[in-house]
Amino acid sequence: MDISLKGKTAVICGSSQGIGLATAKELAVNGANCILMARNQEALQKAIGLLAVRGDQYHQWIAADFADNRSVEEAIKNIVSKQQVEILINNTGGPKAGPILEASTEAFEQAFSQHLINNQILVKAVVPGMREAKYGRIINIISTSVKTPLANLGVSNTIRLAVASWAKTLANEIGQFNITVNNILPGLTQTQRLDELVKHTADAVKKEQASIESQLKESVPMKRFGIPEEIANVIAFLASPAASYVNGINIAVDGGRTPAL
Repeated sequence: MDISLKGKTAVICGSSQGIGLATAKELAVNGANCILMARNQEALQKAIGLLAVRGDQYHQWIAADFADNRSVEEAIKNIVSKQQVEILINNTGGPKAGPILEASTEAFEQAFSQHLINNQILVKAVVPGMREAKYGRIINIISTSVKTPLANLGVSNTIRLAVASWAKTLANEIGQFNITVNNILPGLTQTQRLDELVKHTADAVKKEQASIESQLKESVPMKRFGIPEEIANVIAFLASPAASYVNGINIAVDGGRTPAL
């Protein structure tokens, strides 16, 4: 099975920590030239030093604030003006937790812009090069809420499903050019995002965080949280030549927690 990414260039968003950083590490191990994109320049500089380098392989970083569409557009235009991008990993932090009726209209607008609009900006910039290369992999890291809404994540549930529908539409349109578009749906994964959700839930129900963590683990058939590397392994497969006929799907990587098929 060919999972080598040698000679391919990947842009990995939100790659200074968590799933994004784990993905960059795995793509680098498989030979990709990685371009890390996130807001924190200091964290990006540290992250670059963690990536494997073999032969003429090279890695770069570029700062972009995903709360600012113009910042993202300028960054990706800068990248594609200098090199072809064959792999795009769309990944950014999720909206704040909370019931949907407590969410402001601004929260929905901000999340829509940060997730779907940025994805559209990035895709429009990289797809011409993918068509020219006759190879493209667009992978969106979203959420298992695409299959079943998650409690206390009103804004996230809404926006994530919008992204999934956008991705399916895109997959139908550009599959003919050997460009695939797929979604990864991480479950409960040990990241800063999970820590924030646990704290928010604990504060809301006035329980210890350890108790909330225990309850969440119990809800997973495998009785544990995932780790970012387990998500990254699946992403690396989808980015590879071996996944050439996998297109337009949602893959839950959640230890079996999602009740829907």
